Amino acid sequence: MAITAADVNKLRQMTGAGMMDCKKALTEANGDFEAAIDILRKAGQKVAAKRADNATNEGVVLIAISEDGANGKLLALACETEPVSKVADFTNLAAALLEAAVATNAATKEDVLAATLSDGRTAGEHIIELTGKIGEKITIAGYENVSAEQVVSYVHSNNKIGVLVAFTNTSGADVQEVGKDIAMQITAMKPVALDKDGVDAATIEREIEIGKDQARAEGKPEAMLERIAVGKLEKFYKESTLLNQQFVKDSSINIKQLLEQTQKGLTITEFKRVALA
Repeated sequence: MAITAADVNKLRQMTGAGMMDCKKALTEANGDFEAAIDILRKAGQKVAAKRADNATNEGVVLIAISEDGANGKLLALACETEPVSKVADFTNLAAALLEAAVATNAATKEDVLAATLSDGRTAGEHIIELTGKIGEKITIAGYENVSAEQVVSYVHSNNKIGVLVAFTNTSGADVQEVGKDIAMQITAMKPVALDKDGVDAATIEREIEIGKDQARAEGKPEAMLERIAVGKLEKFYKESTLLNQQFVKDSSINIKQLLEQTQKGLTITEFKRVALA
């Protein structure tokens, strides 16, 4: 059957796909709009498969904090190029995904992908459809769900880095100001763990080997290498674990001391940092 310009425009309004893609889909579907929509969705899957190995270093990070401040959800939706990260369809999808995550209290990225959006389709289906429309790989690069007495958040000015910090033993104190300072420190200083007990064994082993190699290059005796490496490991803990890091706004104290000064017994139970890069 003949496909009119009005038919093509109607399908474009329904799907947001390009004019040529809509005409091709309608022609293949013999003018059946529902079938044409399915064809466009399948085309999105093909695009996603072709671009599966492409890097996604651009995108947007969004955060939602519950009204009582006890829960924070962070979602990073990634794409391949900066212009796409600013397209309304992309930013609107990111917001819809976060809204669905909040509504379903999604625990994992997989839960978000399976969540149903307002039109009855899953988040994963929406991502595939937009991939076909835009022609770039789109993926949920990170998702975190954090609960505590108070959760403080920070999104960096480029909207590509987000942080959640979980506080306990607040004794009713407002920790927003200090929490924001600490979240900004996490953004800049990239701690690998909360304290040394949270550093994984592989990282510890790697740092010890690096310490040995450095000491050996300095001409230190083999018998001293282990002891020197352990000393360097302590320096690593001080520089790379949050509670032991110097506070960037006051180098005379570390983060653990800052918490104690803010509110006796105040502690951080966890933090999450997600970056698109």
